Amino acid sequence: MIYDVIVIGKGPAGISCAIYTTRANLRTLVIGKSDSMLLKADKIENYYGFAEPVSGKELMETGVAQALRLGAEIIEDEVVDIEKTEIFKVTGVNGEYEATTVLIATGAPVVTVPIKNLKRFEGNGISYCTTCDGFFFRNKKVGVLGYTDYAVHEAKELTAFTQDITLYTNNMPLMVSESLKTSLDKFRINTLKIKEFQGNERIEEIIFEDGSREKTDGLFIAYGSASSSSFALKMGIAMEGKNIIVNDKMETNIPGLFAAGDCTGVFKQIAVAVGQGAIASRQIIDYVRETKKDG
Repeated sequence: MIYDVIVIGKGPAGISCAIYTTRANLRTLVIGKSDSMLLKADKIENYYGFAEPVSGKELMETGVAQALRLGAEIIEDEVVDIEKTEIFKVTGVNGEYEATTVLIATGAPVVTVPIKNLKRFEGNGISYCTTCDGFFFRNKKVGVLGYTDYAVHEAKELTAFTQDITLYTNNMPLMVSESLKTSLDKFRINTLKIKEFQGNERIEEIIFEDGSREKTDGLFIAYGSASSSSFALKMGIAMEGKNIIVNDKMETNIPGLFAAGDCTGVFKQIAVAVGQGAIASRQIIDYVRETKKDG
């Protein structure tokens, strides 16, 4: 099935958009994980319409229930890749999905890796995009820093260029879906805590807390879940720092691709995210209808 719109992220921005697109009779799929920062908010007192404080969990569950009642399809999955040809192909851990338009509403990236010299070697052997830079490491010794499905997906992408791949978990427990566990046989797995990276002009060695070290030609960072920044690097989405650049209609520089909420670098409030989701929906509805008319 080709959806009219796929929404990536089921926080306030994503669900707000889905409510409008579903009401406009667009086939809408929301893909997300139950890991929103909103779930950790104990009391919210500044959101319109609630005389008494409401928990983030209650607010989020109510929004999801509303979207479901109107007919949106909502699934639990982790998106690891987005590609565009004539339509968008969204790759999740559990499947692939296609749509005419996509809204990125993944929130702001919060995962950082405090390892000495990481910033120093960014662009000099350390990369965040296997699609962009994998070609430069043909038959080289490379690593992927991460411990989730996202990291395994990126490591699999690198097998097109080299077979000497190590997955570095940085002392984090591997959290990999059953569907990807069989892929782990293709890689070495190093679970040691990383202390620092060393090299001259480029990264050459990984130094571990126990004093051991390993040579490497390159390292790809895929820590935690794929974020707006990850998608941007692969697709050429215009960014300002870690934020996706959008116009007043929530359009990115890629036709049919929209963004809303914290990933756009706005004032991080639920009301703002909900409003941006609504604005994005209006343009998505117009885009889909124009596309169908032209087709």
